[in-house]
Amino acid sequence: MQIDIILEPDLSATQVTELAVAAENYGFRTLWHSNYHQNPDAFMMLVPAALATRRIRLGVLAISPYEMQPLKIGNALLTLNEFSQGRAVVAIGGGGSVMGACGITFDPKAQRMVRGVREAVEITRAVVSGKMCMGYPGEVFKVTRPFRHAWKKAPTARVFSCSTGPKMLEMAGRVADGTQMSDVTPEKIGQHMEALRRGLAQRQSPAADFRVSNFWAWHIKEDPAKSLYEARRELVFRGELLPPKYDMLPYVTPEERQLVIDKWQNFAKAFWTRSGVIEDVPESIVSRLIAACSSAGGLDAIDAQIERFRVFERAGLTELSIRLFDEPMAGLKILAERLLPAFERYEGPPAPAAP
Repeated sequence: MQIDIILEPDLSATQVTELAVAAENYGFRTLWHSNYHQNPDAFMMLVPAALATRRIRLGVLAISPYEMQPLKIGNALLTLNEFSQGRAVVAIGGGGSVMGACGITFDPKAQRMVRGVREAVEITRAVVSGKMCMGYPGEVFKVTRPFRHAWKKAPTARVFSCSTGPKMLEMAGRVADGTQMSDVTPEKIGQHMEALRRGLAQRQSPAADFRVSNFWAWHIKEDPAKSLYEARRELVFRGELLPPKYDMLPYVTPEERQLVIDKWQNFAKAFWTRSGVIEDVPESIVSRLIAACSSAGGLDAIDAQIERFRVFERAGLTELSIRLFDEPMAGLKILAERLLPAFERYEGPPAPAAP
């Protein structure tokens, strides 16, 4: 299993480039730039990093076809891929920050999100292939004119889906180049992998180097107090706490779960006020949720986290995407020195086959 890095989206282009260069030198596989509604364009922010590096892969996540038509996603990805000489990747999901900010919602009974993401993945893959395509007659997304991006010269970019639920994971296994899960805990990774394997078994042709990753929040710092402050502040966004599922069992009791649901806005307040203070929720509950859904504490906590990550590795993850928050360069150094040696260092894409 290799290690990816996910950055906060509010860094400058200079900071992103410096982090990309450092991450490449350390041996991380991919540097991901998040796509949020109030931050710079993720594709453009990675262009300077593409020019300053030569091995590390550069990715954008998560982008939704409901905010950016798949043909344009493909164009943007292909452009970044040419700048990076074949190292670009995108992760396409159904929701996200931009959708929420634009007030785009779904009727769950319509069951069109899985279809929409599938069509977006297929269109984007067609674009980045550089091959002639006579259009795409989708039910959700259409391309009504033929297209062939003849300016493609670099090795083909990779198109992932952002899939965590069973139907989305099955779809990813059928049509994508890889998948990026979100906040799946080690204890629950097995059931998610079962859904993914069902999809992989339905592919029309075997997947070539299908990649499997999972977003994971990393808060470990030299100062445990700073770590726990950051973990409390960000806890509201961990997948176990997010509505409408609130999948917090077995980390809390049913009664404690209901209390968290009732006080969920207090978790959100801890983030928006930057206080890290979660009002009216016992510390024992908060501590268990942090321990279950993220990596937090001082440097002495890292060995236990490595053992947790071994569960992901044994389950079949090919990489783990570590999300850094405050002081990302310091966090990157800790990961490089204390975590990365336990896993596989990335040396770059394989050399192209001889003609």
